[in-house]
Amino acid sequence: MDWSHELLASFIWLSKAFGISIIGLIFVTWGLCRFTGWGRQFKRLAWPYFAPSRSWKPLAVLALIVFMTLFSVRMNVLFSFWYNGFYTAMQKLDAKAFWFMLGVFAILATVHVARALLTYYLRQAFLIHWRTALTDSVIKRWLDNQGYHRSRYVKDAVDNPDQRIQQDVDSFVASSLTLSMGLLDAVVSLFSFTLILWGLSGALTLLGVEIPRAMVFLVYLYVIVATVFAIWIGRPLIQLNFLNEKLNANFRYALIRVREYGESIAFFRGEAVERATLMGRFAGVIGNMWAIVHRSVKFQGFNLSISQAAVVFPMIVQAPRLFSKQITLGDVMQTAEAFGQVQDALSFFRSSYDEFTGYRAVLNRLSGFLDSMDEAERLPVIETQGEAGLLAFESLTVLRPDGGVLLEDLSLRLSAGGALLIRGPSGAGKTTLLRAVAGLWPFATGKVIRPVGEQALFLPQKPYLPLGTLRAALNYPATEHAGAAAEDILRQCQLGHLVSRLDEEADWTGMLSLGEQQRLAIGRALLARPQVLFLDEASSAMDEGLEHAMYGLLRRTLPEAILVSVGHRSSLLEFHTQEMELLGAGKWQTRVLSPA
Repeated sequence: MDWSHELLASFIWLSKAFGISIIGLIFVTWGLCRFTGWGRQFKRLAWPYFAPSRSWKPLAVLALIVFMTLFSVRMNVLFSFWYNGFYTAMQKLDAKAFWFMLGVFAILATVHVARALLTYYLRQAFLIHWRTALTDSVIKRWLDNQGYHRSRYVKDAVDNPDQRIQQDVDSFVASSLTLSMGLLDAVVSLFSFTLILWGLSGALTLLGVEIPRAMVFLVYLYVIVATVFAIWIGRPLIQLNFLNEKLNANFRYALIRVREYGESIAFFRGEAVERATLMGRFAGVIGNMWAIVHRSVKFQGFNLSISQAAVVFPMIVQAPRLFSKQITLGDVMQTAEAFGQVQDALSFFRSSYDEFTGYRAVLNRLSGFLDSMDEAERLPVIETQGEAGLLAFESLTVLRPDGGVLLEDLSLRLSAGGALLIRGPSGAGKTTLLRAVAGLWPFATGKVIRPVGEQALFLPQKPYLPLGTLRAALNYPATEHAGAAAEDILRQCQLGHLVSRLDEEADWTGMLSLGEQQRLAIGRALLARPQVLFLDEASSAMDEGLEHAMYGLLRRTLPEAILVSVGHRSSLLEFHTQEMELLGAGKWQTRVLSPA
């Protein structure tokens, strides 16, 4: 074999194959994204990263990865010719040719190792950048327009969004690259090694019929029949893989809840109930795993049997020609190599079918997540008009999700310094009213006039303490943290014992009592100095003395702020100028209180 001529032919082949592959990938991708459901799902997830208007760099790196994939195929072709020359030299006992072929192998192996390392680096860098961009995009969709909260009210609310953001995004980018480059490798290898196999194949007589180039036709027939049976056996794996992700996520969520509510469970001694719940969910995981195992045993057993038979099949077919000295041992070895490459290429869908099933499940989960965010954005939002120093409700009606009326035709007006106390029996809609005013409750109509943005602050009954330092928790949601003022605020809120720990990172939700968390939330209000402050039983965990002190602190420090409180204690009346009582069935009444 003339290796200099073969190297020149390799450069020409790579140039042509690269151009054809790029054009083919564009055409095939366009067709899949245009005419198939899962192709449209892929486009929806991938296009924001690959759009040329964003940057040409991802497409350029992808083109380089395509080139390296083609280079890998060409290296396999050169190795197949090396096998032929090496074994032929051994058969002829030609020492000079033997050592020459070893020298050629050293060069090919060096290039192969360098190519493999460069390909690995390019692929990993590409995956990291793509995953970073897609994760940022998905998190943005989740957080924008409060989709993380509003999506719970959509018809098909998604389960375990945390898993979809973390695990499914990673699986999507990794599988997209692996399967697409695997498919390209299979197609190009199929074409290249079919030509080699065509040149090495001879005629074969079956049942009195002579089949020219029999090896080529036999390998195609062999793999096509095997693939049809493999798809039939492995098809149930699509749904099983989807259920596997869902059931594992549900089990993990139940474990997290035990950790989050550990104190309450311990008080109730609810270990037996929690164990039954956990093991019940785990039983679903295990049942689905056994179903996957049973189906995979059939699927993998069939694939392994086909692969093992493919090892000796080409040698059996070529053996008569070798024994009759029509071909050399090198030809037989190159035939086996070419047959294996063609068989692997044709078997790509069969051998990767379980990966495709997992990939389809990931596409469905991520697409379902985006669909849920889209639906959450389409949910109605109560009309809100921004105006400083004023809180007004105009014909405000709040409904239950089933259409039942919680509050009907509420009209009320508070100016700067005004304070409203909302009271009523449990389930009357007090908290839901505040949700509607905040724009979190989609089942409401009417108009709200109030300060917006940072000038409005809502304090729920159970405050949220973010991960990080106590100072960050005190300043939340502000990103700029107060200095010495934070220490003074803690002392005013009777949390002086925490001043020395302001910059300590800890799980503050688990370390502070609910009363301490509520006082910390009061401190947030003192730092933020909003024009309107909504408190939803934000002092319920304090005793009356602490509650009195905190409300007095708020009224002294924020005298011009509008205060809206939900509470049951009559001791709160002295800090408010109006009282509104929810009577049920949509009815309400107000009365003016003595000046605070």
